[in-house]
Amino acid sequence: MATARPHLWFGNNQAGQAARFYAEHIPDSSVTSVLTAPAGVPGAEAGSEFIVEFVVAGLPVIGLNAGPHFRLDEAFSIYLSVDTQEEVDRYWDLLTSDGGEPSACGWCKDRFGVSWQVIPKQLEELCGDYTTEANQRAMNAMLQMGKIDIATLERAHRGEV
Repeated sequence: MATARPHLWFGNNQAGQAARFYAEHIPDSSVTSVLTAPAGVPGAEAGSEFIVEFVVAGLPVIGLNAGPHFRLDEAFSIYLSVDTQEEVDRYWDLLTSDGGEPSACGWCKDRFGVSWQVIPKQLEELCGDYTTEANQRAMNAMLQMGKIDIATLERAHRGEV
């Protein structure tokens, strides 16, 4: 049976740091394997962390210390679905701290260069399939946000903003 999982290339030997950070702060996350580089791997010091397998919020991931030539970008992001505004705030603050970067519409980048979408489940409910006026109002409100604010989305959905 075939399986699939993301394979992220980290610059500056940060795969292990990122995996341990997620394991410490995000539920259902852990580091499952760390392989060290054998002698002769271009750009890697023998014995250094090379391939790090980890789980983030239940999603198995492979991290590779790829050296400075390859960079993660927003073309790939991890969609972190949460239940409450408190969780939105907590994960947004965690991921944008220490060199992370906020962006638009629930997107942000952590200090390791991984792009995330911190999305409350209510966003999907309020925006629906974008076909009703209420859904479109909620979507338009979301498009004006960085970090998602559930109360503002709910007011927009009701036509109060």
